[in-house]
Parts: sequence; C-alpha cells; structure tokens
Amino acid sequence: MNKNQIIKTVWEMAEPVTEQLGLTLWDVQFVKEGATWSLRIVIDREGGVDMDACEAVSRALAPMLDEADPIDESYVLEVWSAGYDRDLTRDFHFEASLGMPVTVGLFAPEKGEKEPVMTLKGYTGKTVICTDSDGEDHEYELKSLRFIRRKDEIDFSGGYGPKADETE
Repeated sequence: MNKNQIIKTVWEMAEPVTEQLGLTLWDVQFVKEGATWSLRIVIDREGGVDMDACEAVSRALAPMLDEADPIDESYVLEVWSAGYDRDLTRDFHFEASLGMPVTVGLFAPEKGEKEPVMTLKGYTGKTVICTDSDGEDHEYELKSLRFIRRKDEIDFSGGYGPKADETE
C-alpha cells in the first residue's frame, strides 16, 4: 500500500474508535523521521484531550491494526492531541475554524510579517480568505502557503497554583 492508501485505511479504522470514545479524529499521519516510521493518530475533543484519551485510543486501535496489518513497514503508533496550534489540512478543519484566528505561513513577508495571525473568513477547497488586524481581506491559494494553523487562545486569567483563599 502507498502512503495515501495507508492513511485512508487507518482513518476508516480509527474514526469509529474515536467516535465511540467521544473524540474527534483530527488527522492520521504516516511519517518517516530518520529511520523510524510513525503512524500518528491525532485526536480532539471539546475542552481538550488528556493522556487518558490518548491511551484509550491507542489500546483500542493497536489490536485492530495488528490484525488488519495494513502497513508493511515496522512503525511506532503514536496518539496525539491536536493541540492549540493545529495544522489545518482537511476540509472539515477549515470549516470548523471559520471565524477563528489562524497563523498564516507565508513564503514572503506581507506588512513585515511571514506568519501573521488573521481571522479565517472563507474557504473554497483551494483558497482561503483571511482578514488581518486592519480589517483587510487577503485571499491565498493553499498551495502558495507554507502552512495554515489554528491559533486557539488560552485563558490564563485564572493563573497557576492555589488561589489566595486556599493558601491559608
């Protein structure tokens, strides 16, 4: 099987598993780093993903992969959270991110920036429309970008450590 077929086959196996666990399958990647092949299952859930969720997916999916044996090479199974700065690569990624801040990876700087943060305003399948901080719209062909990533905001207003009334 070629890489795209592997990803498609594993996606079809992993999606029902993640759904049953109350998770969203964000991506499947089959990548070679050095001499090691890694099969990455990237998951998401409203409110975030913890290690228990990653472990649950790994435990459920590993025996299925062993039985189906869709990959000729030896590989490492990794289950990851999509994270806060997640790459947008699939149609549903863009659709789920409309109206949200994104980091746009440009090859040449615009207004002095190669990675401006903008608001994702539109998606056509081949292009994105993003609005910059000045309210100006920019249309980019996806193939002309280094990347486009969701830029989720993290609320640190609660601070770290115990609250003042918990220290006494």
